Amino acid sequence: MSGTPEGPVHPSAEPALTESHPPASDSALRDHRDPEAGAPGLHTPGLRDSGPGDSDPGGPELRDYRAAFNAARLAMAMVDRDGIVLAANDSFGTLLGTEAAALREQAAADLVDLGSDGRTWHAYREVLRGRRSRFRCTRRLKHPDGRSLWAEVTVAPVPDSGRVLLSVADISDRRELQARLRHLQMHDPVTRLPNRTLFFERLTAALDSGAAADPDRSHESYESYQSYGHGRTGRIGICYLDLDGFKAVNDTLGHRIGDRLLAAVAARLTECADGYGYTRNGGHLVARLGGDEFAILVEDSTGTEQLADLAQSVLTSLQEPFDLSGQRLSVSASIGVVERPAQGSSATCLMQAADTTLYWAKADGKSRWTLFDPERNAHRMTRQALSSTLRPAVERGEFALEYQPLVDLAGGAVRGVEALVRWHHPQFGVLTPNRFIGIAEEDGSIVELGRWVLGTACRQARQWQKDHPGQRPIFVSVNVAVRQVWDSDLVADVAGILAETGLAPHLLQLELTESAVMGSAGRPLQALKALSDMGVRIAIDDFGTGYSNLAYLSRLPVSVLKLDGSFVRGFQDEAHANPADELIVEALVQLAHRLGLTVTAECVETSGQAARLRRIGCDTGQGWLYSRAVTPERIAELIGVTSLPVEPLPA
Repeated sequence: MSGTPEGPVHPSAEPALTESHPPASDSALRDHRDPEAGAPGLHTPGLRDSGPGDSDPGGPELRDYRAAFNAARLAMAMVDRDGIVLAANDSFGTLLGTEAAALREQAAADLVDLGSDGRTWHAYREVLRGRRSRFRCTRRLKHPDGRSLWAEVTVAPVPDSGRVLLSVADISDRRELQARLRHLQMHDPVTRLPNRTLFFERLTAALDSGAAADPDRSHESYESYQSYGHGRTGRIGICYLDLDGFKAVNDTLGHRIGDRLLAAVAARLTECADGYGYTRNGGHLVARLGGDEFAILVEDSTGTEQLADLAQSVLTSLQEPFDLSGQRLSVSASIGVVERPAQGSSATCLMQAADTTLYWAKADGKSRWTLFDPERNAHRMTRQALSSTLRPAVERGEFALEYQPLVDLAGGAVRGVEALVRWHHPQFGVLTPNRFIGIAEEDGSIVELGRWVLGTACRQARQWQKDHPGQRPIFVSVNVAVRQVWDSDLVADVAGILAETGLAPHLLQLELTESAVMGSAGRPLQALKALSDMGVRIAIDDFGTGYSNLAYLSRLPVSVLKLDGSFVRGFQDEAHANPADELIVEALVQLAHRLGLTVTAECVETSGQAARLRRIGCDTGQGWLYSRAVTPERIAELIGVTSLPVEPLPA
């Protein structure tokens, strides 16, 4: 008789063994004892040695107990302290497919496979030696007719006898029911694929090669655990995919068609995984994680190339139309691919990486797969860290303003400054606006930050005016995000700050990007007109990078155009100048002047650029030729200087 254990016993837990600490008699045993005389009953040598024609020292009571032992439906055997079967009942023989008498003198551990692993064998020996009250384990045994059965084996010492009672219960039906219930619990009813719970169970098992199999797992799970560890590469991969536009299918065709589409997608995913040579025991698992999200787990992957090939195969397969009872549908998918060593990884971190990479695939245009990029992820993590600390950073006073001069190209004097915000982050150091302004616009904190920048810049401009009463006052230009117009009362904010600081409205310039200004209607346009009527200058920043609706430009309350730096950079190669660049800039300057607007050129870095812009008629210039963004104290030194000395651009 051969047996296989249910699974290895985890060294830190004992799921297969249970112990009853009070050394009381087994309930099955108590049923066969004489309550009045304390007769030894089954525990006497007569049970083993007596036969037909022998004298019966125990009397009728012993014959009754022997009859009960032999007739019991529960398979039982009496075992001595050496583990040798003294007697077995007919149920035991039937369970093992042999005669009960044939089991005598055999080692009990061999009959029910108690020696297949060290933990179980040790516990069994402890009971035989009287050092443990009892233990129970589950074993998967093979019947001589070829069928397998699950058996629950209980071993308990018989008090005052020096023997042990071994009982075996056939729990195959219960295990089969548990397996069916587990299958229902662990599989998606629509696609019949493993669900999120089973996926994470398999993923965790793959990452933890030392994890023991739970003896209460189903036969299916047990087999996967048994196969785990063969031909291992120490790596793991995940293809995490989401159907593009699946919601539209549900909304237009109904959930019934949507479910059928999901089932068809599941079938193709399984075919793709099988087509790459995986087997169930080899490590792949296709699962539906919920909604229109699926995942393919590849245990013991051979590298990123294998996962990339699989992802491309999935995309190609899903591009073929689906025929659902006359409904011909086409779908696409976005896939995030993660492949890495299993050691040091966790299920949570892997799925976070897969989810992030799936988001990248969608953001990059959908219908594609994207491989996890640690550098890109580090940037995302930094961005997330900035986002979570941006709002309180305003209250903690971590922001400061620097100012870059706006210089009169004709005379060289400073006419104004642009306020540029800097974040003195305690972890990442000094951050320029391109690192956090986009984040602030997304989460809405740009309103609070923008209000602080506006107030700080106006107070500084007024202070310069007070400190230099005999000089021509310079204006301050402040960038405004379009969300500030929508999510706050920008007009009221500006009016309140000007009244508080005493700064004249014409000394404040508000810069909005071309894309934000062009096409403005409703509240934004009303706000711009109200600010212009107040006397505030309105400037279009980065002009020339948007769609430049020149007809609409004439109806906007705009005072200044700031030419995007890309136009000015075209002037850098003075030895091989492109006439078209100068022609375009000259046309823009002439158009602006005809509309009554002034023009500021950004990114002026060489004296040659400045000379050409001055010849074209550009009004003011801004760039490293004159100065980088500097502190308010440095700007104070430049006020009243009739001609700003130029600074050579660093190499």
